Amino acid sequence: MMFVSRIFEIACWLMTGAAFAWQPGAHGVKRLYVEEFATKAGAEALQQDVALELRKLSTVSLVAHESDADLVVGGGGEIWIRGYRSLNPRSGRLLSNGTPVYTGFLSVELKDNHGMTLWSDLVTPGATPGDVSKDLARRIVRHLAEGLDRLDTASGVATPVVQPATTLNGAGATFPYPVYAKWFTNYRRENRTVQINYDPVGSEAGIRSLVSGGVDFAASDSPEALSELAPGEEGKYILLPSVVGAVVPIVNLPGIPNEILFTPEVLSGIFLGKITKWNDPLLARANGGAHLPDLDIVVVHRAEGSGTSYAWTDYLSRASPEWKTEVGASLLPRWPTGRGASGNDGVAKLVKERAGSIGYVEFIYALQNHLSYGKVRNRNGEFLSASLETIAAAVSRSEMRDDLKASVANLPGSGVYPIASFTWIVVPRRIDEGKRGATVAFLRWMLGPGQQQAAALGYLALPRDLVSKELDAIAKIR
Repeated sequence: MMFVSRIFEIACWLMTGAAFAWQPGAHGVKRLYVEEFATKAGAEALQQDVALELRKLSTVSLVAHESDADLVVGGGGEIWIRGYRSLNPRSGRLLSNGTPVYTGFLSVELKDNHGMTLWSDLVTPGATPGDVSKDLARRIVRHLAEGLDRLDTASGVATPVVQPATTLNGAGATFPYPVYAKWFTNYRRENRTVQINYDPVGSEAGIRSLVSGGVDFAASDSPEALSELAPGEEGKYILLPSVVGAVVPIVNLPGIPNEILFTPEVLSGIFLGKITKWNDPLLARANGGAHLPDLDIVVVHRAEGSGTSYAWTDYLSRASPEWKTEVGASLLPRWPTGRGASGNDGVAKLVKERAGSIGYVEFIYALQNHLSYGKVRNRNGEFLSASLETIAAAVSRSEMRDDLKASVANLPGSGVYPIASFTWIVVPRRIDEGKRGATVAFLRWMLGPGQQQAAALGYLALPRDLVSKELDAIAKIR
């Protein structure tokens, strides 16, 4: 099937103006409208395929006007052809014909008629060859049906009304910045008296600014950021998990359309500077003997203290005894090799500029910026890409401590993506009265409506038992 390479206006999911209804048990039927999505191009095939999938649901009916709806679904995204897979699985080469290899993402949100997001999701093309339009349609409708089923049993988190005009300033991790930016904008719409500013300067700079009194809150992907940067000060602050995300290895290998498969030994060897060529036997073996280029490997890492670097090195330390002994996990490790760059954008820019380079960035950043990223072998021997499903599998294996610290790196289990991480908002245990109400109100909103907005940006919402523990911790802020 010929499929448009840069997509999507998800108005193409259905005939223009179509909508459907949801029946949440005893609460009665809810009518849902599918709005037009902002897009660069459309795809008639996807429009027809999603309509066909929706008609298979016994709880769904199609209606015509948004004014008749209780719920609205919409969003957007982009799918493109990364290359064409050879019929010879050992070649791994880019061809001008063959089986298309698709990549990209579709963000989907379900909102009430006041515009509040009640559920969201991120859908990516499957690896199975075939009709990508039908594959995406099945995924979208299956996930949406599951989300609708869960809505009736979801418990909300009450948000206190904040009366005084208040400005809160924060700084820190780039890893969660996409979802934080969304949260702060949406919270402002619902609470006009509160303005939240956030500077994504990296975990190290954010924590240092918090400790010095320069900001009201910080953000970090390292649960040990305070002990590493401000020893003796940890007891003055509370670490609150906000969402769960993943870090992916990004690569620039011209002519290779398939995802590169990485073992822990290969990744640690590359970042230790001991594997220096893409056609190294260890890489070839991990990739089933595929023909990889005789090209120097150029390592790119973060230059500043970074929570993304902590998540990356936390994984390497748990997966490689050699890495743990020689380098360890840190916001700002002593890199044995490579070139430093500031922020996700700096790492991505260097990787894009230099053929043969490898770096690491946050999952949704890789998707939104068309970066090629690899699959990583987990402890069960499976080579997996980051996705909401594989991140959720990791979280299901994690254990959260009483101080709300946990690692989800390199955990055992089927379907577990091994480079996942919680990310934390760090707030003082004692906050001036003028800002305490606004801070507590936002944190409670973050654990309620905010969680429903995370998936569309590639982050996993927090488990309910963890939300309960965090609400208890927030209640103790004085």
